[in-house]
Amino acid sequence: MLTAKENMRQSIIKGGKPDRFVNQYEAVNLMMHPQLMHNGGAPSKGIVNSLNAWGVTMSWPDNVPGAFPVHTEDKIVVKDIEHWQDYVKGPDITYTQEEWDQWGEMYKNARNDKAFTCSFIAPGMFEQVHYLCSMTAALEYYLTYPDEIMDMIKYIKDWELGLAEKICSNLHPEMILHHDDWGSGTNSFLRPSMFEDFFLEPYKEVYKYYHDHGVEFILHHSDSYGANIVPTMIEMGIDVWQGAMEINNVPELVKKYEGQIAFMGNIDNKSCDFTEWTDENNEKVVRRALDGMTPNGYIPCIVQGGPGSVFPGVYLSLCKYIDKVNEERFGISVADQEKLRMPHNVMF
Repeated sequence: MLTAKENMRQSIIKGGKPDRFVNQYEAVNLMMHPQLMHNGGAPSKGIVNSLNAWGVTMSWPDNVPGAFPVHTEDKIVVKDIEHWQDYVKGPDITYTQEEWDQWGEMYKNARNDKAFTCSFIAPGMFEQVHYLCSMTAALEYYLTYPDEIMDMIKYIKDWELGLAEKICSNLHPEMILHHDDWGSGTNSFLRPSMFEDFFLEPYKEVYKYYHDHGVEFILHHSDSYGANIVPTMIEMGIDVWQGAMEINNVPELVKKYEGQIAFMGNIDNKSCDFTEWTDENNEKVVRRALDGMTPNGYIPCIVQGGPGSVFPGVYLSLCKYIDKVNEERFGISVADQEKLRMPHNVMF
């Protein structure tokens, strides 16, 4: 029997031989780093109108999956896109070496054979643009001010590369989980050709840096429709698309892109994560997600970008039924599955 870590590796790699389904984030030890600790904003539920290090006002109301920027006119950072440089200032990441060393020791002590040490990075380049400009204005600017937006993306990309250097040289994570939502529940925000024009090369550069400096796998979170941009994800160097919603027809994507990218999701929050949730419904959701699937290239998971759920108890309920299906289909008892992983770490 494989440990959770090795089983996830086998599920991701081309020609791998996993012996069961990976159970959501069981093999991902999601860890923070100094930049997140200094970024400010809305790091936990219930915080509203909190300023982050980029000058963006963030709020995380109750009963929603995560924080989001506040874009009333007085709180939009970029007041004039033609002079965006006057408004956009990436936060200084030259924290003391002592602080990096403290975090590095945490990562070192967390390394084990059951889970990957994984640095959490958010937001990504697309989100950072609309955080600074507002979503409506940003989508307009891709059409009306493409040069200015391209320059802003380059600035954000260079800042991300600086962060990547700090993370890789001090923390040595085995995996990263990078957040950047690229679509809605029905379509990508940009048509594929435009998305490629603006984001392919910047992300290739950032993700190549991580891969070249010891990061084995890149998980990219986008809980959205994105089936139309999967070829671009592959070219960027993404190993796992985390957040693939049910609307993407995940079974077909797994078949089409087998060996090129893995898919982690196919359990939408809307299907299971609501006020009156039940174990009975969650079992149906899990069985539907796993019906006809194999562990090669597919990881069943709630689509939100981290271990947990909006409503307490949902995530662990889903874990329970994934274990149950693994026992039925692969003959590995629930007790043995628990021994092969770290305890489930519910963060959200």
